[in-house]
Amino acid sequence: MQLRFRAAAAGLALAIMVPVFASAQSDSNNFAVRTIEVDGSGETRTSPDTADLDLAIETRAKTAEQAAGSNAALAAKVIDALKSKLGDKGKITTGGYSLNPEYDQRATSETPKIVGYTAQNSVMVHTGAQDLAGALIDAAIAAGANRVNSLNFSVKDDTKARGEAIAIATRDARAQAEALAAALDVKLGKVLKATTISEQRPVPMRMNRAVFASATAVSTPVEPGDVTVPATVSLIFEIQ
Repeated sequence: MQLRFRAAAAGLALAIMVPVFASAQSDSNNFAVRTIEVDGSGETRTSPDTADLDLAIETRAKTAEQAAGSNAALAAKVIDALKSKLGDKGKITTGGYSLNPEYDQRATSETPKIVGYTAQNSVMVHTGAQDLAGALIDAAIAAGANRVNSLNFSVKDDTKARGEAIAIATRDARAQAEALAAALDVKLGKVLKATTISEQRPVPMRMNRAVFASATAVSTPVEPGDVTVPATVSLIFEIQ
């Protein structure tokens, strides 16, 4: 049989578990282990050292062949412009590709009329030279790219920051357990189980079409913020 009591503190789940195990052979073998389970949280911030840029080239034409051909030509120009600006400071890859018909929305017949086609290709840039992000956007737009799907900044190796976040979360969890034990007038014992979850939260930067319209006239300013590395630690303590 297991009895569980839950309390809340600082928005985190706290639990007291009282599992009782009974032996079928003898009542003298009965024993109980009482526990407190707490979740602690912590986070650290660090400067990014990597940028990931996702660009789109979208073209429209009367026929699928024209839309696809125009898109391929523009994509080649965009890739060449990016390579020229990036040099050996990163890598360029192509992402998704789509070719879809466009329909006359005013048509009243059951079979919509196709009035043209839209082709879309995406080009992705990964670089450690994050100071080039603005220049890469400008070069891509000047060459024919007409949308930036996303620009994310991250940390290539977040081991140190993640360890610090876990340490903060562990101290938070222990402090909660001590406070709960004191409130319940019980003694906190050894840790029976510890688990943790930690993952990097990149810094996203998104820009709309209005910004792109003027991006060729002036340099696109890009100022990344800090990357947040959060952690959650769950601890189960024995109590006496």
